[in-house]
Amino acid sequence: MHPNDHVNMAQSTNDTIPTAIRLGALWRLDELLETLSRFVAVTRGKAAEWDDVVKTGRTHLQDAVPIRLGQEVGAWATAIERGSDKVVVAAEGLRRLGIGGTAAGTGLNAHPQYHARMVAKLSALSGISLYESDDLFESMQSMQDAVFFSAALRNLAMDFTRIANDLRLLSAGPTTGIAELTPPTVQPGSSIMPGKVNPVLAEMLNQAMYHVMGNDSTVNLCGAAGQFELNVMMPVIAHNLNEMLQVMIGAVGAFTDKLMAGLAVNRERAESWLSRNPILVTALNPIIGYNNGAKVAKQALAQGKSVREVVLELGLMEAAELDAALDAHAMTEGGIAE
Repeated sequence: MHPNDHVNMAQSTNDTIPTAIRLGALWRLDELLETLSRFVAVTRGKAAEWDDVVKTGRTHLQDAVPIRLGQEVGAWATAIERGSDKVVVAAEGLRRLGIGGTAAGTGLNAHPQYHARMVAKLSALSGISLYESDDLFESMQSMQDAVFFSAALRNLAMDFTRIANDLRLLSAGPTTGIAELTPPTVQPGSSIMPGKVNPVLAEMLNQAMYHVMGNDSTVNLCGAAGQFELNVMMPVIAHNLNEMLQVMIGAVGAFTDKLMAGLAVNRERAESWLSRNPILVTALNPIIGYNNGAKVAKQALAQGKSVREVVLELGLMEAAELDAALDAHAMTEGGIAE
């Protein structure tokens, strides 16, 4: 019995390793999708619970028109849901196997049915839907399917980073920051400041997602580094894809279970910020005009008064009409004030 003449007859690492990379990523796909789905479900539950909380929206880190907290948090869930869909699309390319191309894609020394039979056997053994490649040379030369899958993971990491940062800002305080949200306490926050609570799970998620994005950069560079009939950078591509999946599954799972599930809202703080927001005047633009609106906003901010007070002082609207137009909840539904 000879290892090359018998055990590995007609086999080459050049088509076997790319096949193993694809199977390795697909092996953890369902686990990743389940983790993402759990985050979406928990976040949508919070969005539904908080849909009656009207708060200040923010753009450019400055006060903007009102939104509902449910709308803001619900958008987090939608973003990850769409990112998850992109991962599913990207994973389809990984199902296309080039096993049987042997050394350079020609299939030299392989039985004519080796490719088809190997794909069928691997599909049966793994329980994963796999397909035959329609171009064994391309499957040997190009790592674009792995790079595309890596990019889909990076896209998720980008949105999770944004969400974690929003959560950190919205929970900043609790007495000198926005403090509209309160994350659960999972550990003492400081070795020197008693009672301090830090958003450590959000900070963990940031770091984990930066790691994922860094791995993707390596995968992308390695995908471009193949020469002629083979990409010799496959080992680090395999390592990074596996690490990206491991880190994302673990980090998102912990963030969902230990932070999102216990996240609380500070309704009084959210409504307090909204009541002092001069940008509420935006809803009056169709009635009093942009220039008058700007005048009201600046005067309200300078004098520490509400928009309602300033509009009435300037005689721009009657009280009843003004109160109807300044219905903050109605502003979150869109449309034009009348």
